[in-house]
Amino acid sequence: MPGRTDSSATTDSPDAHPSPTEPRPAGTARTTGTAPAASTARVPADHPRHGLARLLPARTPYRRQLRRIGARRVLEIGCGDGATLAGCAPGSVGIDHDPESVAHCRSRGLTAYTADTFLAGPHARPGAFDALLCAHVLHHLDDEQVEGLLRAYVPYVRPGGGVVLITPQEAGHRAGPDPVRFTDFTLLRAFAASAGLAVRRTYSHPLPRPAGMLLRPNAFVLIGQVPG
Repeated sequence: MPGRTDSSATTDSPDAHPSPTEPRPAGTARTTGTAPAASTARVPADHPRHGLARLLPARTPYRRQLRRIGARRVLEIGCGDGATLAGCAPGSVGIDHDPESVAHCRSRGLTAYTADTFLAGPHARPGAFDALLCAHVLHHLDDEQVEGLLRAYVPYVRPGGGVVLITPQEAGHRAGPDPVRFTDFTLLRAFAASAGLAVRRTYSHPLPRPAGMLLRPNAFVLIGQVPG
């Protein structure tokens, strides 16, 4: 998507719904045979937090977001230490570019792969998952990388399945090392449209949008659906 290298914060309300005209499925993505790596290794390290921030988790497991779409088998891109993956249904799989993160997940009894080993494994089957989760990854990638990642992994979600995309708001964005660009509701919708997803909902989590200026845990959430 040429020209989408930056975006200012949008004024979407916490429970904003897309208008009926945005976006429509643009065709089913196809696998390319190579899956882009994704990792949560760059997620900001914990720092001392004060005030209201101390009452919020540094990183939410996002189980609530997955429950919203009735997710069963989840494919998590950038699974990190498996905090979210551990709460997902049997048959769920995590992918991370960091072999140590993958090894840690496996030591917990979870199913996790690096990108290359996922492609060579038994779980890389079109439509094998009920949902895809990608949290705190996309703001570290440029437009071409984001579009490539979604094109590579969305086909592993069944028709009608859900896609959850999550990126940090201002405070979390400032705290992270080497973010490529601020990825707000506007960009998330554009990326979803490019991947052929229907946008079902966008909202701020865990607190309303203004809290994102000060609280690192606050994030943009987009709920999308694979064309059925």
